[in-house]
Amino acid sequence: MAKRVQLVLKQDISKLGRTGDVVEVAPGYARNYLIPSGLALRTTPGILKQVERRKEEERQRLLELKKVAEAQKVEIEKIGKITISKQVGENDAIFGTVTEREIAAALQEALGQDVDRREITLPAIHKLGSYQAEIKLHPEVSVEIEVQVVAN
Repeated sequence: MAKRVQLVLKQDISKLGRTGDVVEVAPGYARNYLIPSGLALRTTPGILKQVERRKEEERQRLLELKKVAEAQKVEIEKIGKITISKQVGENDAIFGTVTEREIAAALQEALGQDVDRREITLPAIHKLGSYQAEIKLHPEVSVEIEVQVVAN
C-alpha cells in the first residue's frame, strides 16, 4: 500500500474535510490536484502550530457564543409567557395563525434582544389557548416558552 501524505486544507472539500483540518491523502491526489489547485498545504511544524492556534481560537469563540445563549435563556425563562392577541371568529378560531415572526417580535419587545425567528418552533395554532414554543438559541441551548393566544 502506498504511503499517505499529510496536508492541511485551505478550503472545505466535500468528502475530505473542512478548512484547517489535517488530512491524509494519497500522494498523487496531493501532488496532482490539491496542492497545485491551492486547496491544501503540506504540513510542517509551523503550519501545525498555526492550525492548533486557530482551532483553540475557534473553540474559545464557540464557548463565548454558548455563554451568551445561556444568558439569553435565563432572560427568556424570566419572562415565562408571551401573550399574542388575535382577531377571533366562531368557536374561538382565530383569523390566520400565530407565526414565528410574531413570537420573535414579542420577545424583541419584552427582552430588547433579537431572537432569530428561524430558530423558533411552534405547533399549529388556529384557536385561542395556551401553547408551548421551543426556541433554539445555540446547538446545545434551547428554551421553551408559553405562548398565550387571546382575543383582540
